[in-house]
Amino acid sequence: MSTRRNFIKTTGLAGSALATASTAFGATVIGSKKNPERLLNETDTILGHGDYRYKLIKNWAQISSTRIPLLNCHEMVMDSKGRLIMVGDHPQNNILIFDKSGQLLDYWGTAYQGGHGLTLHDEGGEDMLYITDSGWALGKGNQMVQHNGRVSKTTVDGRVLFDIGHPMTIGVYEPEESFCPTETAIGPNGDIYVADGYGESRILQYDSNGRYIRHWGGKDNPDPNYKLVSAHGVAIDYREKGNPMVVATSRSQQCFKYYTLDGKYVKTVEMPNMQVCRAVFDDNNLYAGVCWSQPKEGKTNWKDHTGFVTIMEGDKVVSNPGGTKPEYKNGILQKSYQLEEKPILHGHDVCVDEDKNLYICQWNANHSAPYKLERI
Repeated sequence: MSTRRNFIKTTGLAGSALATASTAFGATVIGSKKNPERLLNETDTILGHGDYRYKLIKNWAQISSTRIPLLNCHEMVMDSKGRLIMVGDHPQNNILIFDKSGQLLDYWGTAYQGGHGLTLHDEGGEDMLYITDSGWALGKGNQMVQHNGRVSKTTVDGRVLFDIGHPMTIGVYEPEESFCPTETAIGPNGDIYVADGYGESRILQYDSNGRYIRHWGGKDNPDPNYKLVSAHGVAIDYREKGNPMVVATSRSQQCFKYYTLDGKYVKTVEMPNMQVCRAVFDDNNLYAGVCWSQPKEGKTNWKDHTGFVTIMEGDKVVSNPGGTKPEYKNGILQKSYQLEEKPILHGHDVCVDEDKNLYICQWNANHSAPYKLERI
């Protein structure tokens, strides 16, 4: 364990889920190889547990809310140049590109009115984006209206290479079945996996040119191993060497379901009381936004602010920034809850940089820009 984390433990900062630096010390100096002198003071909000603790920076993104308005910040990825690329669903801008200090470098796109999912893939040394438009956008009177969902492969500056449209056009869906894609993942051979999260809750597999291969899952699937309800996210887990797996989020079932690259069921990882979004992998960790959780008493609706972030080592939850400390009893994860202070409103996506800082995109967060969680 690094010197900086030993110091945190000795000052008592590591003992609570939401803490501030002790006023007995005034400002606290936290040392690290990459940050030799960084101050924490009594007003800092510290989130997380164990070795995964973070300073919350709400005003990280330096943008004008009038010149560059935001609606929902859905997902973010980091490209090979270290730039942070975000997709949102405001009708005036869909893609925003930041540097790690929060400065806005560029923005483009108005065609993705339901901009929702964003995946980056290195193809022969060139970064490519896969943009998912869910088919839902904000219309007149602040009412949600539906249009045709789509998946687009583009360059990082927005040049469209091809689209994947409604699978009804190739005879895969029935005319009455809806296609509202929310996420993509790219397999080791370039295959494209699409999560139809707001439609039929299926995972559709295409080759690298967008030609259909197969699909599985579905909200009405009678097999519990293949039933997916709000298949909100899809990702490829490369953590087990030589055995990459497709990880589908079944958000309404509060779990991740793992499959082989050709759709054979492997396992389910339960996430009690956490309606998780897509899985984001970094080293041995899985990070995910928690869009909703229910309080210990009573119920909330889908617009209430009940989210946080969860972090796993392997299949074990080790930290919940913005939520309660994870607890296991007899090897079974117990329910986690949002902190009363609501430091994170709705966790929709997590981006991890090379210093293990996190950038949190939020849905329904009062038009706020992404937050930064600075690792301590």
